[in-house]
Amino acid sequence: MMYPAERHAAILDAARRTGGEVSVQHLVELLEVTPETVRRDLGALERRGLLRRRHGGAVLTARAPFESPLSLRGLAESAERRAVAEAVVAVLPEEGSVLLDSGTMTLEIARTLAARATGGSLLVVTTSLPVALLLARHPRLDALLLPGRVRAVTQAVVGAATEQRLTELQVDAAVLGANGVTPGRGAFTTVPEEAAVKERMLGAAGHRILAVLASKFDSPSFSRFATLDRFDTVVTDTRLDTELAARVEDDGPELVLAGEHPGSRSTSIPKGIHV
Repeated sequence: MMYPAERHAAILDAARRTGGEVSVQHLVELLEVTPETVRRDLGALERRGLLRRRHGGAVLTARAPFESPLSLRGLAESAERRAVAEAVVAVLPEEGSVLLDSGTMTLEIARTLAARATGGSLLVVTTSLPVALLLARHPRLDALLLPGRVRAVTQAVVGAATEQRLTELQVDAAVLGANGVTPGRGAFTTVPEEAAVKERMLGAAGHRILAVLASKFDSPSFSRFATLDRFDTVVTDTRLDTELAARVEDDGPELVLAGEHPGSRSTSIPKGIHV
């Protein structure tokens, strides 16, 4: 069962993915709740000025943010996010260096890494203030927050200082998230300054992983930062339909569906490259 705040986050995300308008019937199927529950949720969001109700659905208002705040995004699809995080951490090295992107997915990966930490020497380099603060509480992991300006919405560091520092690093693996993924076109984020940082992250890593929820596929966003062939591995959840899965694999990366047996890929990424 989803709490109201989780449903509200999912409703806003669904409306963004469908061009700003969403129907009650679509939300009933998406959230697996009654039409009455959806209408109550739409009423609550309308009172906050985030959408306007209309016959059979609702539309986003100008007050609805282009990007959901990090705290709101983390409420939706939490079970799927945990599954993807566990699949990613299963193949990350226990020693060496890992680069973590900003976002709710990589924050969940950081939590999973912290729970797994066994005392090996793993350095986690990150562009995420929440990830750095989380890992700073765990003595078995070393965390390095890159320099730069912190964006209020995503709490990610961006800018020339961030990009320059990334050109000076080489790490074993990088794990990136995305706001939208379109096979044949690539992975997208919301603003060019975060896209520029993500591009530099890919150049700094020996093994490149894209970790995204299935709901992000064929979901529009603004600024492309990589084509899918730039990634060695794409990890998502089992809700990804077979047609989209085939298109992802056609682009070149290995596709891992969290929850399925990973097979030979569980051997982990080689360690040994340090900052």
